Amino acid sequence: MKELKICDFTDLQEAVPRCIEIEGKKLSVVLLKEKVYALDDTCSHEDVSLSEGEIDIDECALECWKHGSLFSLETGEALSLPAIKSVKTYEIRIIDNDVVLVTE
Repeated sequence: MKELKICDFTDLQEAVPRCIEIEGKKLSVVLLKEKVYALDDTCSHEDVSLSEGEIDIDECALECWKHGSLFSLETGEALSLPAIKSVKTYEIRIIDNDVVLVTE
């Protein structure tokens, strides 16, 4: 298991997705209700950046800006059409003020 710092906790704004590139992979990173989530930044329906979308606070989901598909921040599951495939999620830990991505 490897831990990679991806940003400072204070760099994140509540319910505002942020695109962070780490080791050649783009992630959407979201702070919501004191928890940090990370998922692949590319929509599974069309090749667009999810971090340009908005957060649906009630659904705990990220909405793709292009066609409105919702993706669960917790599981990456596609919650609405037109997307039918999930996106990958990643384990995040907060260590001191660091947002840390846990990889295998």
